[in-house]
Amino acid sequence: MTFVSELSSKPAQKLSKYGWYGNVRLQRFHIPEETAIARWLFTVTKGHNFHCGQRNVTIHIRWGAPPVINPTGSKFPNHTLWSPCLSLILPVTSHSSTTFNLSNPAPGDWYVAAHLPQDDGRIEQKGFPSCSYFFQPQLSVRRAVDTPTLQQGTFLQQTAASDRPARLKLYVPEFASSLSVSVADCSSGEGSDSGNCSLILRLGSSSLHRGPLTVNCSGIGCSAALSNPPWDTWLRVVVESSQDNRTVTFSIVSNYTAGRLTLTCASAALFGGYGARVNASVPKAVVRLPFPQSTTWYLTLQLTCNSSDCGNTSLVSVVPEVFLSACVEDCGTYGECRLLRSYSYLYAACVCKAGWNGWGCTDDSTAQSYRRQLTATLLLTLSNLAFLPAIAVAVTRFYITEASVYLFTMFFSTFYHACDQPGVAVMCIMDYDTLQYCDFLGSVCSIWVTILCMARIRDTFKYTVFMLGALLIAMSMQLDRKGLWNLLGPVLCALLFMVTAWVYRGVRRRHCYPPSWKRWVFYLIPGALCALIGVCLYIFAGTEENYYYTHSLWHILVAVCVVFLLPPEEKNREAWGWSRGWSWSWRPRVCGYTLCQSSKDELYAVT
Repeated sequence: MTFVSELSSKPAQKLSKYGWYGNVRLQRFHIPEETAIARWLFTVTKGHNFHCGQRNVTIHIRWGAPPVINPTGSKFPNHTLWSPCLSLILPVTSHSSTTFNLSNPAPGDWYVAAHLPQDDGRIEQKGFPSCSYFFQPQLSVRRAVDTPTLQQGTFLQQTAASDRPARLKLYVPEFASSLSVSVADCSSGEGSDSGNCSLILRLGSSSLHRGPLTVNCSGIGCSAALSNPPWDTWLRVVVESSQDNRTVTFSIVSNYTAGRLTLTCASAALFGGYGARVNASVPKAVVRLPFPQSTTWYLTLQLTCNSSDCGNTSLVSVVPEVFLSACVEDCGTYGECRLLRSYSYLYAACVCKAGWNGWGCTDDSTAQSYRRQLTATLLLTLSNLAFLPAIAVAVTRFYITEASVYLFTMFFSTFYHACDQPGVAVMCIMDYDTLQYCDFLGSVCSIWVTILCMARIRDTFKYTVFMLGALLIAMSMQLDRKGLWNLLGPVLCALLFMVTAWVYRGVRRRHCYPPSWKRWVFYLIPGALCALIGVCLYIFAGTEENYYYTHSLWHILVAVCVVFLLPPEEKNREAWGWSRGWSWSWRPRVCGYTLCQSSKDELYAVT
């Protein structure tokens, strides 16, 4: 018999903490027919050099469909039948690997899923350094290319040893009700004990959940019988010697019985799959199968009676219905069915909200009450009203452009958070993605214009930088609106402008700028502290549980920070092109044939 080896490797993927099935990294492998052994190599590598401690990576393996897992121990929807898959735990510090070998695996698609332990609820900012782990699976198979075929009723002479088992295959036609494989004329050819050869006969393949039918043979022969074999498929037969250093010669033959399946009062079921009962008191039965195998399914109906005689009940009307859906009842009120993709393979899962859990978002053990949902909505929306004092101060000091940006931010932040709530206390005035984009854009632009306003640069240059920065921020928000550098980048650039302007003005005047100690003590330092506390809350303190507290406080701190940091009204400045008294009779001062310039104007700065 000739064997060939094949290797299949998948790219490394970054692992996530388990919160829902979308956090699982799913990989699909194909095992060809007549594979003798499959060997998986699982490698996990840490992405950063700083110490993260030991993490346990959970790996799930299943044949025929993605693994059905329940790491959080939540409840499944009613009438759901599922079987746990094979799970491996791989401890990881910096680099770890493990192997898993499987003899005579079932041919077809095999699925490998991996994830980190359950999510602790901490909100991690994208782009901020964190402990990351990368998972890469690899599969190598060894398969036979010239496996003999066992024909119906035809004996085949074979030889087997403990290290060289005999491998055969037979075809099971449709409607076969039973199958038997018999071994006869066993001989080891070693003196008086030649007729007492020990063999192990295996019928079928291993799919982890169900292994092959195994029979230990002794003497000169034995047989293995299989009721209701899988139809229209090739079945594997493996015969090996149970004694070391002994070669056994034997004859093998297969027989199957084909016929129609009839409904009788028999007590034994004809198909060993998932079961359900229907009677007069319970006229309807439901069976839910999450991630069923992609194959042909058969439904067998059997009439059973309390006694051996069914009496006059000889005919019962049963209406079977089969429904295929991506998610269980569309994940209910507190869930959303999302389509997921792993390369070319598409699947779906429920992402739950408002504290609901489970495969179909039906587990309410940690569900949020309506009162808490309403409280979260009111806190996150009404906290934006803290921008009203900032808008009033900006208008009073004739910073009309800045006030417009603050008003834009307050409006869209309010309605974005009203639409972003996980429960039923939700109100969306427009598309969710539009509201989120405008909220992120307004927040960063508010910081941008505030710091540039503090720089006290000349209006022409200031508004040019305003517009250029707003365009670049809009582009970066479209590329990755949740990236950390989309916030830090504009802040650092604006601070660079401000520090440059302040240093230039201080060197020119030979005096610290701003010159007033009251400005530093009562405005700049309190404003900077508010900004620093707000940024720390935003980046480090946020969790799923306290989000509506910490984020509401972030709104308030940013608004208060603007009130403190906005510079006082500029001297010799005319608002909107009119005089300070809001008079409509504006007249420019004329010096000969040219407009007068203020003698206090400096290059790139106005005092």
